[in-house]
Amino acid sequence: MSLLTPADLGDWRLPNRVVLAPTTRARGRVPTDLHAEYYAQRAGAGLVITEGTWVSDRAVGFPDVPGVHTEEQVAGWRRVTDVVHALGGRIVLQLWHTGAVSHAEFLGARPAGPSAVDPAESVHTPSGRRPTVTPREMSAGEIERTVEDYRTAAVNARRAGFDGVEVAAHGVYLLAQFLHPRLNRRRDAYGGSARARRKLVLDVVDAVAGAGIAVGVRLAPYWTGGLFTVDDGVRADLDELVRELGSLAYLHLRGPDTGPDFAAFARYRRLFDGPLIVNNGFDRDSGNAVVEAGIADAVSYARHFVANPDLVTRFALGRDLAAGDPATYYGGGVDGYLGHG
Repeated sequence: MSLLTPADLGDWRLPNRVVLAPTTRARGRVPTDLHAEYYAQRAGAGLVITEGTWVSDRAVGFPDVPGVHTEEQVAGWRRVTDVVHALGGRIVLQLWHTGAVSHAEFLGARPAGPSAVDPAESVHTPSGRRPTVTPREMSAGEIERTVEDYRTAAVNARRAGFDGVEVAAHGVYLLAQFLHPRLNRRRDAYGGSARARRKLVLDVVDAVAGAGIAVGVRLAPYWTGGLFTVDDGVRADLDELVRELGSLAYLHLRGPDTGPDFAAFARYRRLFDGPLIVNNGFDRDSGNAVVEAGIADAVSYARHFVANPDLVTRFALGRDLAAGDPATYYGGGVDGYLGHG
């Protein structure tokens, strides 16, 4: 069993175990034919996961990232899914909300988060990098509306032809903010205990699943950086979240930045009964090894897919991989976005 063997993830039969990881490329707020060609070039992946996509206009926190909350965006994504399906691919939409790690340049007002705690991050705005500010604490009503935004986004994803959605609960963004005790100091149903801090993620997953679409969840139990660093206590809380998630199409884990750590991923193989996708620092050989060891069902790649849209073919033929140009990762047009090598 290797990366190039078929796999069953939920109701999907994947022709291979090479997954396109969600990768922000900042090419427009509405998907265009440029997006369609980008994903078409990578449709040979066993599963395509899109860039993080805004669930509402209140979720925005990065320039030129598409949403799935307007009819124009839904129609643009339909062009993407149609071409990926025509090429035999399967495609999932990642749902994104930046929460406190946003800026008034996007929202016209101070962003909201779980508590009035500055996340001490920086935000890439249209006018340049800006430090975060102390957010407003979200009211109970705002939390309810946010859960509904996720449900509506999932409905729109189904209308746009997606095979499923991925709930992004990793990194420094809204759902991770609620999960982390340094950011979440609430004393209501959504904070005050580890169980309460998990409630928003579980509510979102339930709402999205209720929209009648397959659901995956992405977590980063080894994240490092500032207030969002996952220590042993937070990791234990994430273990409990994984146990509570129930049946999913898959669980997608971002591993340590130090490189593929099989023991770190094996921890979650023991906790989670469903399909497991692992990510961060893998190449062909380590990807094959983690699958062959039975630790993961599939491996997702971001940087390698950016520079090698034909990554599956290159893995199959043992070809060298092209290197990407970081100057073209975010924004711009065709250069560095559509690969022809």
